[in-house]
Amino acid sequence: MGGIKKSGSAVKIAFFDVDGTLLPLGVTEPSDKIIYALGELQKNGVILCMATGRGVLTIPKLKGIDFDAYITFNGSYCFTGEKLIRSCPIPRNDFLQILENAKRMGRAIVISNEKFIVANGMDEDLETYFSFGGTVPVIDEEFDSKCSDEIYQIMLSCVSSEYDEILRGTHGTAVVSWWDKAVDLIPSESGKGGAVKSVLEYYGFSAQEAIAFGDGRNDLEMLGAVGTGIAMGNAGEDVKSVADDTCKNVEDDGIYYYCVEKGLIQPI
Repeated sequence: MGGIKKSGSAVKIAFFDVDGTLLPLGVTEPSDKIIYALGELQKNGVILCMATGRGVLTIPKLKGIDFDAYITFNGSYCFTGEKLIRSCPIPRNDFLQILENAKRMGRAIVISNEKFIVANGMDEDLETYFSFGGTVPVIDEEFDSKCSDEIYQIMLSCVSSEYDEILRGTHGTAVVSWWDKAVDLIPSESGKGGAVKSVLEYYGFSAQEAIAFGDGRNDLEMLGAVGTGIAMGNAGEDVKSVADDTCKNVEDDGIYYYCVEKGLIQPI
């Protein structure tokens, strides 16, 4: 623990998880203090990267803030402006196997890429999962035909004791979760940690020049891939135990107060 690591390099890029970090769960607009903090960091020359489990079509648009780069689908699809930095779809054979596994388990699933996010059904836990981000996927009659596209993420209701069952017969897909009743399935070679490294390489920054804020288990790799990984006060102990530092809860504008305390921005 203890603040931003210094090794001759100022902070040049900051990575932010969304739900539970920039936004309280179920909230669609950040507080004025968070908007101010992001704007001031950008004015001070810090590159802003949103790093979320959400897909391209469901990333929030924050008033007055244009992020410089985006890590979406928990790291499977990363871009800045019109430049694609990283593309890592679920292996085709795994995707087909997961469809079969979900059908056998009687589970509806949601599939997503940069063009669509559609479901073949819905259940209470899956609907709640998406409500945290303020969206509900469309149950699409063309779901089967859309399965022929490259898919970056699969979402379904699932508890930890069922992880092996949903992944049965797959070889390159992993579970990531930040809620205990639903999961995201992504390529094993993906994840926010690898995505952070790709973004750092794109900009030519070292890990020591980067900070990251997160609250969920899907943020663990990201917090370890930067010079200073900061766990939100509302994060679980498993996240706090690997972070370099902590800040206040998302509801208490933790990012703003941390940046002020560390001299990254001036207070309002």
